[in-house]
Amino acid sequence: MQHKLTPGPLLDQTGNLAEAGYAFSLVKDYDRKAIKAGKMRIKEWDYYYIGNNDYGIALTIADNSYMNLMSVSLLNFKEKKFHTKSYMQAFSNGKVGLPSSSKQGDVCFKSKNCEMNFYNDGKERHLVCYFKNLYGEKDFTCDVILTETNEGSMVIATPFNKSKHFYYNQKINCLKAKGTATFDGTTYSMDDCYGVLDWGRGVWTYSNTWYWSSMSGEYNNERIGFNLGYGFGDTSAASENMFFYKDKAYKLNDVTFEIPGNGTKKIDYLKPWKFTSKDGSINMTFEPILDRHDDTDVIVIKSLQHQVFGKFTGYIIADNKKVEFKDMLGFAEKVRNCW
Repeated sequence: MQHKLTPGPLLDQTGNLAEAGYAFSLVKDYDRKAIKAGKMRIKEWDYYYIGNNDYGIALTIADNSYMNLMSVSLLNFKEKKFHTKSYMQAFSNGKVGLPSSSKQGDVCFKSKNCEMNFYNDGKERHLVCYFKNLYGEKDFTCDVILTETNEGSMVIATPFNKSKHFYYNQKINCLKAKGTATFDGTTYSMDDCYGVLDWGRGVWTYSNTWYWSSMSGEYNNERIGFNLGYGFGDTSAASENMFFYKDKAYKLNDVTFEIPGNGTKKIDYLKPWKFTSKDGSINMTFEPILDRHDDTDVIVIKSLQHQVFGKFTGYIIADNKKVEFKDMLGFAEKVRNCW
């Protein structure tokens, strides 16, 4: 039985999680000032992915205390290519001002050659971005509005096996998009796209590996999506696995990502994956299209990322109902961080 969170402060007076578990909304109150761990271990981010079957964009504003980050990716699934560019500044230590809740609040990041603004008035999310020279001398801009469609989201409070370390995370799937993105003389309409918000706040241990998969879209004229993941922290109280169907959220138990060659030095991320669960509620194949691969290795900071985009086919059983789908575009990733 997975534990459902109750309302109240996220942390106790010692700086540890007051309660571990899951919820369908941000019932726990996050307060950066309540953290008792070393301030350089605090990590906060807002990550948005918005896309359809042909293309997608990913926008990130992050404050990892020892550095901040603004990043944009443009992905073309038909041509199987992508462009990613990031800007970093040292020793931000909370100066980015990421909101303490995803419910409302703005965050703005500006430097000489780029600007990214996430506006949230509590009714809709307005994402505005300008990146000079995303690729070559070609600039990128976007202006996208997102509205929530689901009654619930994925929320989890996860402790690490180290005092005062934790991760508080919300994934909001099936965000309906409206707007445009432009690059190299081409305007991409976002009006038929869906998005996901990955809202993360916490104190992380130095070395971690995580698996995460997300999908949002429409199948047979019904909104459908999922959030699946595991790999770090103590998840004995609850997993982060949820299914979204007909605007409602359903809790799932375990999941395993079966990646060809995983655990060896010859992982083949572009061969078909399998997604299964011990209780039989998840059974999917994943046909990769594009691997957004990015490695960073700077002295003591290392990030090995494989975010793979492709098509999901199979079924998920939630609330005793079997929902089948075919060729739904989403992504699955394996990330190793030393940070």
